[in-house]
Amino acid sequence: MNIVMRNTDDIKPYEKNPRVNDRAVAAVARSIVEFGFQQPIVVDADDVIIVGHTRWKAAKKIGMKMVPVVVADKLTPAQVKAYRIADNQTNTLADWDDALLLGELNALKDDEFDLSALGFADDELLKRMAADNTQGPTEFAEVDENIPTEHSCPRCGYKWSGGE
Repeated sequence: MNIVMRNTDDIKPYEKNPRVNDRAVAAVARSIVEFGFQQPIVVDADDVIIVGHTRWKAAKKIGMKMVPVVVADKLTPAQVKAYRIADNQTNTLADWDDALLLGELNALKDDEFDLSALGFADDELLKRMAADNTQGPTEFAEVDENIPTEHSCPRCGYKWSGGE
């Protein structure tokens, strides 16, 4: 793999890019600022982006003039089209192991690392961190057993009252 530097103004987005990525640009820009440009953009022989549209937009957003690229000039036109789709689709196939992720998030928090650099929306990060029940409550409040409680199933919506 040969990585070369290209001027961001010389790189052209693929006009039929099916991935809508504007919402991710700020998070990727933050990632580039925090970690550096660790993944090159892949372009064809004409400097049209094959993969890396979001990285290119993020680089432009933070004022980068030069970015690392790989020129994939050995792919057929069909492979280029397929790679654009496969690169994005394969990223959607993975899931988080919530327990391991929580451990990593807590370790970063203990290291006083700014978790906002990870790309999670604030509410999602709070939700994931709130799932940490390993320490449990330090005090137990008095519970009035006579207070009616209502519950509902998040899947079917069935509602019931009481402690069961």
